[in-house]
Amino acid sequence: MLFSSAIFLFLFLPLVLIIYYNPIFKSRIFRNTVLLILSIGFYAWGEPVFVLVMLLSIVVNWYLGLLADKYRNTSRSRIAMIVAVVYNMGILFIFKYLTFAMENIKFYLFQDLKVIKIALPIGISFFTFQALSYVFDVYRNKGEAQRTPFNVGLYVSFFPQLIAGPIVRYETIANEIRNRKEKIEDFYLGSTRFIMGLSKKVLLANNLGVVADRTFAEVGHLSVLMSWLGILAYAFQIYFDFSGYSDMAIGLGKMFGFHFLENFNFPYIAKSISEFWRRWHISLSTWFRDYLYFPLGGSRVESKFRLVFNLFVVWLLTGIWHGANWTFVVWGLLYFVLLSIEKLTGFSKKLGWFGHVYTLFFVLLGWVIFRSDSIELALTYMAGMFGINATSLVDGMAIQYLVHYSVFYIAGFIFSMPVAKWIDEKFKGTLVWDIAFAVMVLLTLVLSISAIVNNTYNPFIYFNF
Repeated sequence: MLFSSAIFLFLFLPLVLIIYYNPIFKSRIFRNTVLLILSIGFYAWGEPVFVLVMLLSIVVNWYLGLLADKYRNTSRSRIAMIVAVVYNMGILFIFKYLTFAMENIKFYLFQDLKVIKIALPIGISFFTFQALSYVFDVYRNKGEAQRTPFNVGLYVSFFPQLIAGPIVRYETIANEIRNRKEKIEDFYLGSTRFIMGLSKKVLLANNLGVVADRTFAEVGHLSVLMSWLGILAYAFQIYFDFSGYSDMAIGLGKMFGFHFLENFNFPYIAKSISEFWRRWHISLSTWFRDYLYFPLGGSRVESKFRLVFNLFVVWLLTGIWHGANWTFVVWGLLYFVLLSIEKLTGFSKKLGWFGHVYTLFFVLLGWVIFRSDSIELALTYMAGMFGINATSLVDGMAIQYLVHYSVFYIAGFIFSMPVAKWIDEKFKGTLVWDIAFAVMVLLTLVLSISAIVNNTYNPFIYFNF
């Protein structure tokens, strides 16, 4: 069930709000139970079978969290944490990577091997990492162990962030599960944030996605200009698609009294690859940083070799986390190389304004790899960007898309920079701006709903991960 679907906006969300904020039953137990049951129903709507995988994950990690807490500061507690890693990574491997591994074994070693096709549960990477976060944070004494599996179930399955994040760390909301306070101000801010995220997704990502999909369907038959227009469209699509979903998740969480951390901070204004990853998918990069990179020693190690090794492990796994395809592995290793060079030389600090150009150039090349179905197609696409095997410098297709979608490209440039944030901070609190902002929010809501009702093209990129 997409947040940007009519059934969510006009049926599921109103139903949750009516039951949750009913004037009769207001206890925390009741409200948590409502959120848990409806969140499980939200997931079961699209995954009626795989919801059992999520429920099993909740029970297993709840029990391992109890063991980690009961035997704190002993070897048994550490064993509980290790079992949590093995179990969760095992489940993730079976559903997400086993088929890919068997296909490669068959291709390279045993041609007679029968490959098992296993369907991918939606959002398994996200809820698995959240379940692991629960055990890790209990083990590290960053959050209290929950005595009932229902509270762990609410943390893992809470519908705003269940399908595509952000990856909410347990320590962030451990206290709010039982002690949060719903406020009218939070509800207003949350609903406004949801509407703005919805408009990012529906009005920008969906329209620019049309250009990106057409371009990548014509790899090898593109002009130079169309190749660049296509990858720019995809860069905007994936940003507004994912950041819009994160905005909606953060907004929905706030409407129910939860405060999730930010997941994006205008990544395309970064002046280095390191800065880009401090601004892009923050919940994932900090998850790997705190649970993997720092335990490995981080950058505070004695040898450069160990630093490079730590970066290699993190970025190899970051690439693999995104999907079972060699393109994601190469994409992760590209960032490993770039970040290693930056950390070992520090050259990116000396680039000045050119740092923006350098960063965007490699980010766009990375998106080519990320979006392509194979390494071969990625290399063909990149070659076309620089005139190799391109049909021409400019063609009619490029002019057509440039003219028809120019407003979306312009909006993409504007809203991928903190222009609106700067205006809001400068004029917030003034009567004129408050009225203008309210009108803008209502207008984007009307336009978004109109687009949802009239347009069947409504994909979501990160549902695949």
